[in-house]
Amino acid sequence: QVQLVESGGGLVQPGGSLRLSCKASGMIFSLKDMSWYRQAPGKQRELVAFITVGVSTKYADSVKGRFTISRDNVKNTVYLQMNSLNPDDTAVYLCNTFPPAPRWGQGTQVTVSS
Repeated sequence: QVQLVESGGGLVQPGGSLRLSCKASGMIFSLKDMSWYRQAPGKQRELVAFITVGVSTKYADSVKGRFTISRDNVKNTVYLQMNSLNPDDTAVYLCNTFPPAPRWGQGTQVTVSS
């Protein structure tokens, strides 16, 4: 079965950076479009970015120019490099296929605060 394990979150000051990782198993990773979502307290889950099999990318307007999604098909891992973080980026970050499969991982908490 598909498993998604996110890591790399933490507490960071405004203006700081983090790199999230998501290790996937139970699927042919290289044949899957992948995505990062986030969910802040009291808000709906929102799509942050996705990357296709052909390595095309798309971003939410709120993160465009600050976040970069990438993938390593050898390591079955998708990454999210986050720069110039601000408090509005505080959320649990989750990866999935794109469009998302029903099963989600636990996510990784990102908190941006001084």
